Amino acid sequence: MNGSWRRQGTRRWWKPVTIGAAVLVATGAGLGVAMASESGDSTGAAAPFGVISCPDVESQLPEIPARAAAEVERNLALLQTQIDEANAHLTRDGDQGGPNFVNNAIIGPLKDKRISTIDRIAISIGRAAEKPQGLDRLAACSVSDEAAPPAEEAPPAEEAPPAEEAPPAEEAPPAEDGGDDATPFGVISCPDVASRLPAVPASAQAEIDGNLALLQTQIDEANARLTRDGDQGGPNFVQNAIIGPLEDKRVATINRMATAIGRTAAKPVGFDALAPCALN
Repeated sequence: MNGSWRRQGTRRWWKPVTIGAAVLVATGAGLGVAMASESGDSTGAAAPFGVISCPDVESQLPEIPARAAAEVERNLALLQTQIDEANAHLTRDGDQGGPNFVNNAIIGPLKDKRISTIDRIAISIGRAAEKPQGLDRLAACSVSDEAAPPAEEAPPAEEAPPAEEAPPAEEAPPAEDGGDDATPFGVISCPDVASRLPAVPASAQAEIDGNLALLQTQIDEANARLTRDGDQGGPNFVQNAIIGPLEDKRVATINRMATAIGRTAAKPVGFDALAPCALN
């Protein structure tokens, strides 16, 4: 790609983004595909508890340097995946807990994830051009009671091969964690993914490294939320509002890693077993 890349279309300061079901957004499919997905709705119907709407990030970006286009594309696709996961969580668990459950367990964690992803987009642009400022104002989302407008039929999702049991290890893999110091409520630890990967093709290495870093960021964010909000809600708050959403994020990230490897080598299967985390 030569010169600068910029999406065409009318800018809007607040563009509701509504997605009614979780789908796996394939990276590397092109910015046009990723952005069409972010602004559309995968089902055309609201969840029983409403549908989550977020400001559109793509329309607020400046010109994208060519060298940053691929990384910006991946993170814009990740924003869509985060909305899909949040809507799936809303559909599955929206009736749990008290009146603040949806905000504490779904909307709050979604905002935290979007802040990190939007920051990565700004940093990526800033490596080759002026870093955009104030984009984190686009992180907050809300639940709308209205159904999303119908969207064009989404392409069929890639069919995953039958799940196989994760390769056995002689001893438990080292845990990924957010630091040496436990929070007042403990510290979240997760199975280490890097040590369980097969040989990574050179063509997939950059994407694998980015997603391994994202796994650590997710744990760091979860521990930060544990410190900040761990004493809220009832006895199931930490599991429902922090541990559960963390597992959902890890499933999506691990699946992207398997897909990246599978483009040029045998696709690893059974790695979803490494997604659940625990509070120690």
